[in-house]
Amino acid sequence: MKVIIFNLLEEVVTGAHGEHAWADMIEVSGVSGVYTSLGSYPDAEVLALVDTAATLLGQSHADVLRGFGRSAMPLLAARYAHMFTPHRDARSFVGSVNTIIHPEVRKLYSGAACPHFHVTDHEDGALIIGYQSPRHLCALAEGFVLGASDQFGESVMVDHLTCMMDGQPLCRLAVRWLP
Repeated sequence: MKVIIFNLLEEVVTGAHGEHAWADMIEVSGVSGVYTSLGSYPDAEVLALVDTAATLLGQSHADVLRGFGRSAMPLLAARYAHMFTPHRDARSFVGSVNTIIHPEVRKLYSGAACPHFHVTDHEDGALIIGYQSPRHLCALAEGFVLGASDQFGESVMVDHLTCMMDGQPLCRLAVRWLP
């Protein structure tokens, strides 16, 4: 996993729980804790940090990932404003993940293994997002969608229609905009 995820997680944790919280999570989880700007690190390290956070906060693994994704979006918008400014709403932004955002991620972070999203409009107005990744971090993707909605001043409801965690070949999320 690319260092950006570790950096964002550290910022989210310290922003919400103070500087000591990150050091405590590193110690409890047993990960190396040294993440340099151009590095790639085993997925197991971020998963160990998420598991530690889940235990410390009394939340599920999915809730921690969802909260992390949502909280990380303003940080991403501040760092990569050029990826946000062409979009007037979250629907447009989310729809650009495969064609604009992930190619930019691959330019910035050589070798990045980004998930793949299949984004389609449903006849009822929902945006259906198919998520595929060997990492099975669909809750993080859901958190990013919620965070994008917040970033654009919108409210959405996300329904997890199918999930890879339940043995399905891909996750399907239905995103509905609320009035």
